[in-house]
Amino acid sequence: MSEKEDLAKQKAEAAAKAKAVALARKQAKEEAGEKPEGEMDIAKQKAAAAAKAKAAALAKKQAKAAAEKPEGEMDIAKQKAAAAAKAKAATLARKQAKEETAEKPEGEMDIAKQKAAAAAKAKAAAAAKAKAAAAAKNRTAVQESEEVDTPSEISPNQSKLDQIVSAIESHVGQGALLENYINRLSKDVPTLVANPDTYFSIAKFLRYDEQLDFSYLSELHGTDFESHMEIYVHLHSFKMNQSVALKVKLDRDTPVIPSLVPLWSGANWPECEAYDLLGINFYEHPDLKRILLGEDWKGYPLRKDYEPYDVEV
Repeated sequence: MSEKEDLAKQKAEAAAKAKAVALARKQAKEEAGEKPEGEMDIAKQKAAAAAKAKAAALAKKQAKAAAEKPEGEMDIAKQKAAAAAKAKAATLARKQAKEETAEKPEGEMDIAKQKAAAAAKAKAAAAAKAKAAAAAKNRTAVQESEEVDTPSEISPNQSKLDQIVSAIESHVGQGALLENYINRLSKDVPTLVANPDTYFSIAKFLRYDEQLDFSYLSELHGTDFESHMEIYVHLHSFKMNQSVALKVKLDRDTPVIPSLVPLWSGANWPECEAYDLLGINFYEHPDLKRILLGEDWKGYPLRKDYEPYDVEV
């Protein structure tokens, strides 16, 4: 027997029981007016027993009838009742809304709309602020994780970096390098940060040392970090089958550094580009000039504080 049939049976039994109790009370009341007290008690007991038996029989009959009713009809009846109740509730809600609108003055309605709009706007602003704060927090976490990079495994290029650093310190000097490290974010390339005074000497040693022989300059570019300028040079040694990055930090107000064109002719145009867009001066360059913007251009577009001379350009 299904859960729906059990429920119908329980309802029928309850109704029959209530009807039997009412009937028993009525019969007991009638007999009480005619019989002595002893006989009345016996009569009450008989009447109650008879009513109880009748109620049980009626409940069984109704439960049987409910059980014989197809389940589909019961579901349809419930759906109709639910739909009718839903429609009635919707009609009542519309009626109440209409009455409130009719009774509320136009000025109050406008104020209510303005309050609702202001509340929605405040909510959207709060959500946007929370989203921005979460994004900023995420960026900070990423930056910190990049800065405090403590890999569990030693880089395969660490031995090459140690070899290069040792050679530079032996031939150029102990203070020639400000820093050296493995750049995990750039294919583990060994990276050398030179002192501006020893930048050219280190580059020359890397170029002509027989063991190192970094004969190929693949890249040179400048970057404005707001606090300073930086030159980045990427070199490759076919003899060692190894690349190395050479960096130097420059004063932002007067960024001047020796040209590498005497060592690698491929540095010619990249140095002109850094001069053209950032204003970095490479002395002893054979033909340092602006190659993209022209000599009459005002300012250096890749500087962070650049403002166009003609805002319409």
